[in-house]
Order: sequence, then C-alpha cells, then structure tokens
Amino acid sequence: MTKTAVQAGAFLHNLAFESSHPDRLARFYGNIMNMTVSKISPKEWRCEGPGRRLTIVEGTDKKLCYAGFACRDEVGLNCLRSRAEYEKLEIKANLSPFFFEESFSLIDPNGNRICFGLAKPDTICHKGIPGPLQHLTFAATDVMPFIEFYEGKLGFSLTDRVIKEDGSVATAFVTSNHEHHTIACFKSNYNGIDHHSYEAGDWIYIRDWCDHFSKYDVRLVWGPGRHGPGNNLFVFIIDPDGNWVEISAELEVIFNRRAVDWIHHPRTLNKWGPDAVMRS
Repeated sequence: MTKTAVQAGAFLHNLAFESSHPDRLARFYGNIMNMTVSKISPKEWRCEGPGRRLTIVEGTDKKLCYAGFACRDEVGLNCLRSRAEYEKLEIKANLSPFFFEESFSLIDPNGNRICFGLAKPDTICHKGIPGPLQHLTFAATDVMPFIEFYEGKLGFSLTDRVIKEDGSVATAFVTSNHEHHTIACFKSNYNGIDHHSYEAGDWIYIRDWCDHFSKYDVRLVWGPGRHGPGNNLFVFIIDPDGNWVEISAELEVIFNRRAVDWIHHPRTLNKWGPDAVMRS
C-alpha cells in the first residue's frame, strides 16, 4: 500500500495536553522548555518556542487532547484525507489552533486524536535553545492495532520493531517523513502517553539543555544514553504532571530501508549502560 503519510511529508507540529493545573504546567514549559506562554482563557494556555508548540487545557493529568501533524502542502493533506476515506475512517473536525480550517482529525484504535493539517505561519520569531517538537510515543496494552492503523491505514512507514522472546511486539516505530520515527508505541499495562520528544539536532545542544535544566533544579531521570532503534542520543526529564519529556539528538535519517527487528533487552533501549526503562 502507498506510503501516503510519508509522501505528505507529515511532521509533528504541535501537541495538546490536559492538566489539573494548566497554569502550573504552562509555567513549567515556559521556563524549562524555553517557550513563550500565552493565557487564552482561565482553562487554556499556549506555549510556543522555536519549532515547538503546546496547548494545555484544564482536565486530567497525563492525558493527550490531540497531536497535530502538519503536511508539506495541500496535495499531501488531500491525499491523506482520501486515504482515510478509502479506509473508511471517520473524518472528524480539526482541533488544533495552529492549523488552517481545511485540516481534519482521526481517532486511532486507542482513542488518541490525531489532527492532520496545513500549519499557519508563525507570526513571532521565537528564540531559545534548538529543539523542535519531533515525536510522540504511546503506551498500549497491544501494539499490533497501532501498527495496523498507522502503517496499514494511513501509510506511515514501519522502521523498527522490538520483539519479545515469545514473538510478540514490544515496541513499534513508524515515520511520516525522513526521520526514524515520528510516532512510536510501547507495549505496557495501560493505554496513553509514554513520552514526547524534542530533537536538538546536535549533541552539543543536549549539553546546553542540561545546563539550562540545572538552573531550575530539574534533574535528569534517565540518560545521557544512546537508543538502539533510531541511534539517537537522549536525556529525559519529568514535568509536574508526570509526563516524560525527552531531549534527543542525531536521530537516524532513513530513506527506503526495510524495518529492523531488535531483541527486547536493556541494551536495545540504551547502548551505553544497563539502566533502561523497560515498559513491559
């Protein structure tokens, strides 16, 4: 089947989270993730930095409202819509304020809402440490419906899988452009968010991010290390609601290669050391 999402050049453009304390969470991302904070209403905040955009609304901690994927152009967006209609997926309204009206959204098998659209131009030149929003990772009790939806129905490209001893899939990585993954899914004991990631691009910027975190007494909870799938360098922190946040660098760039299977082992998650967050 055609790699429709890849041909559309879709990339993670913005995210929206629920929070029981949206003002507190917005301040965290404003300070810690070097973003400008705007209060839209008593229940909604927006945070924007260079290549990174979050909407935070009042609700349940650690719950995704939606993820916004921007397409390269109108042709790509229309092809994605046509593919979704061909697969008999229900087309829903776009929720992202960062997209134009012709955008739309879909609900994946685990209830996650994904918006696809054309991004409105930035009206402000944001300054800050490099680190555009790059990928979103889900947790799910079963990874196969994730693969069937994103690869099978939307035309994302499967790049890597992590396979357990019993042959079941522990992790799947899919992409909608040249980057190793733009969405991934870990097998876990719940359905929801595992983490979201910002791509610093170069190792030296991970140093800058960590120095920045230290000024606010924000400690690393994992890393520095190097993942097997994606071959990227990483560090992780946790926000006040308990969301895991990754700063990544030097993520693998891929062009038309076959998916690689990895064994479910701590060294797959971190080539540099025994400490690894094994989800299942």
